[in-house]
Amino acid sequence: MNLFLLLVLGLVTYFIVQRSVASITKTPVWILWLVMMTPAFIWSGWIWIYRKEPPLVLLLGPFIICPILYWWLIHLGRRELTPEEAKTTDSPVAAQTLNGDAQKQTVRALTKDEEAILRNCFPWSIYYLQNLEYRPQAVICRGSLRSHPEVAYKTIKENIEAHFSDRFYILFQEDFTGKPFFALVPNPLAHREAKRNSEPLTRPGLALALLLVTLFTTTIIGAEIANVTEAAVKSDPSALLQGLPYALSLMTILGIHELGHYLAARRYKIRTTLPYFIPVPFFLGTFGAFIQMRSPVPNRKALFDVAIAGPFAGFIVTIPLLIWGLANSSVVPLSDKSAMLNFDLFNPRFSLLMTLLSKLTLGSALTANVAIDLHPVAVAGYLGIIVTALNLMPVGQLDGGHIIHAMLGQQAAIAIGQVARFLLLGWSLVQREFLLWAILLFLMPVNDEPALNDVSALDNQRDFWGLLAMALLIAMILPMPPMLRGMLGI
Repeated sequence: MNLFLLLVLGLVTYFIVQRSVASITKTPVWILWLVMMTPAFIWSGWIWIYRKEPPLVLLLGPFIICPILYWWLIHLGRRELTPEEAKTTDSPVAAQTLNGDAQKQTVRALTKDEEAILRNCFPWSIYYLQNLEYRPQAVICRGSLRSHPEVAYKTIKENIEAHFSDRFYILFQEDFTGKPFFALVPNPLAHREAKRNSEPLTRPGLALALLLVTLFTTTIIGAEIANVTEAAVKSDPSALLQGLPYALSLMTILGIHELGHYLAARRYKIRTTLPYFIPVPFFLGTFGAFIQMRSPVPNRKALFDVAIAGPFAGFIVTIPLLIWGLANSSVVPLSDKSAMLNFDLFNPRFSLLMTLLSKLTLGSALTANVAIDLHPVAVAGYLGIIVTALNLMPVGQLDGGHIIHAMLGQQAAIAIGQVARFLLLGWSLVQREFLLWAILLFLMPVNDEPALNDVSALDNQRDFWGLLAMALLIAMILPMPPMLRGMLGI
């Protein structure tokens, strides 16, 4: 099992390294990958040889040294930029907002007449245009905002589209000083709109096939969790059905999570695929589910709604399943093997939320000297809590990163993401089970792709729901305070 996890971590790390830095450095990707995987290799080797956890110096040393070496190797092989490319570093427009073909498009120079028309698209009372800056992949329009951001974006977008049709994507973003600017990026689909809309996007056959395969793999794992032996399955194949409670519960949680994203995206007319499950014949039976958005997010409001819909929808389904599962679980004596990832000797005290739900469900049976033998449905519900917590981490392109970006803007979200990664790293020294989370967060890019209108702020109601989401995250990953544990007798 550890070998499988190491393999999966290696594949994910290679993919992230290749996608994030391969285009900006000449240092071979395999060297960067090897550096980032070195801590995992060292820790796995130590555990394999000595059958115990590495000492603290071996845990911290590679984790501190390897990221430093990683960034040094990136800068050592950094590709020389042309003067024109160097100018674009103050604008994340083309590189971050639009992927694929859009990044390869270059701006066709505007004629004097077209430039005059473009300038007239900016009413001085809405956005006072001061200058145009030509970049290889965008036309940057800088000036002073003189109206509400939503009014400015809508007005200028309509004006530009009226004169230039679908030639450009119109982006409204903030530079590193917080000053809003417009950018016109070539639309790679301008002459393929009809074809794009006729292309199959949802692929229900593929979604159904992956769902059925994942149902099978999670049922197998569910049977193992229910202590069904291989011999029992060989003598009676119907014994596998004991894995269905776990499989159906986990897939419902993951499916509703992604369905929340899907429905919210469709509400804003964002082209998106159906939820696709990822089946694996080991670990939990699945690596989750995902959707792919095939068109830009229109504004921060849409970014927020799409991001928060998944965790909240999944959480609403998770809680009743978890409570039912806990009610059908049994208490067992607490031992040194009790941990947050040991489902037979589960210790809920690492999490304020899990402790409260366990006490609410089990009542006086949950005391300070007992652990919980989780029912398969409770295992699925608990995994739903983990999935929700991980997705709500305010880092990069996780749901929590999108939420913070929508609430506070991209630059603030980057800073908060950096702080969150180091806080979780520090907490993992106390709660070792969070170490893998900390590693994954450090492998993720901390920046998030901006929306087309990335300037308009959210309303107070959405800010409240965003704060509630972060409070929920804290309740899921921080432990029950000792004083409350004493009061509750746990």
